[in-house]
Amino acid sequence: MPQTLSNGIHITYEVAGHGEPLLLIMGLGGQLIDWHAEFVAALEEHFTVIRFDNRDSGLSSYSDAPVPTRWDLIKMSLRPESVSPAYRLADMADDAAGLLDSMGIVSSHVVGMSMGGMIAQQLAMQHPGKVRSLCSIMSHTGDRKSGRPSPRVITSLARRGRPSRTEALEVTMDLFRMVGGADWDEQAQRRRTAASLERAYNPGGVLRQSQAIATSPDRAKGLGVVTQPTLVIHGLDDTLVRPSGGIATAKAIPGSRLVMYPNMGHDLPATRHNDMVRLIRANAARAGNK
Repeated sequence: MPQTLSNGIHITYEVAGHGEPLLLIMGLGGQLIDWHAEFVAALEEHFTVIRFDNRDSGLSSYSDAPVPTRWDLIKMSLRPESVSPAYRLADMADDAAGLLDSMGIVSSHVVGMSMGGMIAQQLAMQHPGKVRSLCSIMSHTGDRKSGRPSPRVITSLARRGRPSRTEALEVTMDLFRMVGGADWDEQAQRRRTAASLERAYNPGGVLRQSQAIATSPDRAKGLGVVTQPTLVIHGLDDTLVRPSGGIATAKAIPGSRLVMYPNMGHDLPATRHNDMVRLIRANAARAGNK
């Protein structure tokens, strides 16, 4: 379902379920269909779940700004202030708030994973009245020290470039073999990635979103004012956003609860779906007691 926001960005979203609204925010380059279907279905038993494509992914608006070059990516990792990105995480948080406004939703529970967790954190800081409860999964605060990828993953990402649509499936699978963790399901991932590539493919958007992450300011201090009930989930096998990212996030948000799973990497393994849904429900229930 397409929606044009007040800032002119076109956002495609889907909504299903019943109960209080729960906004799911996807990670880097991901689409709304990349949320595990079983996980979403379990959430829909308890919440009205809203999934959407971030700008520059899926069927939402694509930026017409130049695609960052390899040199741009090097510069932004060394001196983020020297780069002028097409947008930052704050703009993506405005998109999420604008989507809720367009739907007539005053506030929502919010769950974000990876880059989506960063956007969710920013949303809680920037539009606190929009967020009833917050869940940040396999993410970090942007402090440049915590949650950095392993050296092997950094090398792989540096060599990735902009694969063609026909190459992208195997390139993505190779990455998940490094970051997915012991409980990662390769065949399920292959099906999700193939469906995602069939629906839409925007490698330039992945690079612009990467630039948005790298050039956004550290949120650690700002997260200290977050008062919404907060749950932080991280996998101990995560080599893309290493566990220190989750630890730093929980440390930055007063009163947050940190849950770290063995055998979980940068993925939402089916072995943890029921427990994560239980924890998200319990965290949402805390909002009713505030």
